[in-house]
Amino acid sequence: MNTALIIIFGFLLLAIYLGIRATRGKKMDLEQWSVGGRGFGTVFVFFLMAGEIYTTFTFLGGSAWAYGKGGPAFYILAYISLAYVLGYWIGPQIWRYAKKHKLMSQPDFFVSKYKSPFLGIVVSCAGVLAIVPYIILQFKGLGIIVSEASYGSISSTAAIWIGAISLTVYLMISGIHGSAWTAIVKDIMIFIVVLFLGIYMPFHYYGGLQPMFEAVHQANPTFLTLPKTGLSISWFISTVMLTVLGFYMWPHTFNATYSAENENVFRKNSIISPIYTLMLLFVFFVGFTALMQVPGLQGAEADLSLLRLSIQTFDPWIVGFIGAAGLLTALVPGSMLLMAASTSLSKNVYGVLVPSATGKQISILAKCFVPVIALVSVYFTLHGGNTIVTLLLMGYSIVTQLFPAFIFSLMKNNIVTKYGACAGIIAGIASVMYITITETTLGTLFPALPQIIKDTNVGVISLFINLVVLMVVSLATKKIAAQPHFESGAVDGKQIL
Repeated sequence: MNTALIIIFGFLLLAIYLGIRATRGKKMDLEQWSVGGRGFGTVFVFFLMAGEIYTTFTFLGGSAWAYGKGGPAFYILAYISLAYVLGYWIGPQIWRYAKKHKLMSQPDFFVSKYKSPFLGIVVSCAGVLAIVPYIILQFKGLGIIVSEASYGSISSTAAIWIGAISLTVYLMISGIHGSAWTAIVKDIMIFIVVLFLGIYMPFHYYGGLQPMFEAVHQANPTFLTLPKTGLSISWFISTVMLTVLGFYMWPHTFNATYSAENENVFRKNSIISPIYTLMLLFVFFVGFTALMQVPGLQGAEADLSLLRLSIQTFDPWIVGFIGAAGLLTALVPGSMLLMAASTSLSKNVYGVLVPSATGKQISILAKCFVPVIALVSVYFTLHGGNTIVTLLLMGYSIVTQLFPAFIFSLMKNNIVTKYGACAGIIAGIASVMYITITETTLGTLFPALPQIIKDTNVGVISLFINLVVLMVVSLATKKIAAQPHFESGAVDGKQIL
């Protein structure tokens, strides 16, 4: 066993240990397991939300897009920074409402706002549809990191299975507490590793940042700009808009807001986090450096650029620490994703379909869903070929369909009915799935349109369809929704009328 592999497995064991230790002195009911008893302060929430956001996508996908796409990669930096501005305003509102109504999952919010358990089932299914590609992203990244950083001692498939089993065990035991403690180790490590690589690589190979950019420009003068077609300015703006709106609609990010001890935690977090996001620039620097030092990586192989360059540059023990940091970027968000999906399926699907289920039964079922969802995700990880960024963008297109119904629910006089909210979400997701499966673009649908419109992110089409259906159905059912009637299910523990 080589040095790099020993270090990687050492950190894996540390993550499992922290996860198990985090439960000491706590009664792990569903509230403790999923939202930490709503007692996390600013530091824990910061690391927890950073742990969800700065994932294998940041570690591998960011450098891969800098390597393979150039200028369009900067959309990643733009959307994360802008999303925190939105979070400054909506985070406290989510927390206040969740605290008042004792909510424990994202679907709970929609159920309570629209007084519709069926809407909770729709939101749960939407969340799982989006989460599975995101979990696949984490497992795919984990396999790449461990396999490459171990110099091929462990295959990507074996690494994925080991990671999935380890993640399942420690998550079932510790829930969000384990994720929070592991996130602290992970974010400190990733911060150090990314800063080191982003500064060292350009200076080592080019003598500085400016010479690196000059070399890239000389090799390809248009590489660092947005192309006139394809990933153009209209694609950039529409993609940033879509991902900003979907940022807090991810079930695990939404759920993380419940764990804070007070609403000011989010304001502080939103102020600090954009500065932390500058770390992504250093990831891009690694990708730009690799462009001419590790040439020839095509398609999904671009995800290997950071690790291939690191292996080429450093001794095995340093590569081991880089691999360990990458491993943690998969484990922390992977645990949050699995927990969010499991909680919503048990509480908002099973709990509605089986009203007689007790809180203890739902809590046990939530933990039982963890290995099931993990196995499904592993299967698709081993039988899929999409790149890391593509998987993330598909998930974003799905979760963004929750935004219209969510933002209307915050209004004092919500004009959207539960029927409109359901219909809009279903129509939006159906169009996302169709577009994804058929690889449809605005250009293929309407070849005569101007290029600037054809390059618009197709997720915007789904969002537009969602809004139209939402408004039309809401207007048509306004009188019906105003009439009291019985509906199966419960909100906040009370039968709905």
